[in-house]
Amino acid sequence: MPNEWLRKRRKDHFHHLAKVRGYRSRAAFKLQQITKRYVDFIRRGDSVLDLGAAPGGWLQAAHQIVGNHGCLLGVDKEPITDLPFENVKTIIADILDQNVLSNIESYGPRKYDVVLSDLAPKVSGVWEVDHARQIDLARCALRIACSVLKPSGSLLVKVFQGSEINDFRNEMKVCFRFLRIVKPPASRAESAELYFLGLGFLGQSESTSNVLI
Repeated sequence: MPNEWLRKRRKDHFHHLAKVRGYRSRAAFKLQQITKRYVDFIRRGDSVLDLGAAPGGWLQAAHQIVGNHGCLLGVDKEPITDLPFENVKTIIADILDQNVLSNIESYGPRKYDVVLSDLAPKVSGVWEVDHARQIDLARCALRIACSVLKPSGSLLVKVFQGSEINDFRNEMKVCFRFLRIVKPPASRAESAELYFLGLGFLGQSESTSNVLI
């Protein structure tokens, strides 16, 4: 199995292209493709929170849009090698930790224009388990987003297709004016991943109170 994985990776166009262009992961192209399709999703000067940011590919791609006048904070359980931009910070934190919000608030602005989440669990090979764990991470990202987003802000979050996806979609729909489902070309064809893009955060209200519990 490891040899088969390596063989597919060698043939992966986006993996090679990431090396050529200096991106830390092929995932940078996923974010580029989504922002190209939804051009107002991230804007120059925005404040961006990236959950599950290691190794930093999305931070690189987001910085290209935000520029030097915005600010970006990456959060991950694993350390992220510093990027050469003064307005990009990273912290080591587990988003499942009950203190994660206070950690985030200590290192960046209290409110963000955009929250990104490319979080995924370590795959066990048992699909029902992996799907449930991934949806738990997506729900955690949604709770954090509902706490830190500015009104009309945006959330991009990875989900795995499965039995709980419709419930999670309904949870997101009450928090945002628009919900889009995206599978960028850089996602592998065999992958069950999708991205939910919430646009126009409605703010903390009665409709989002259950999400914050």
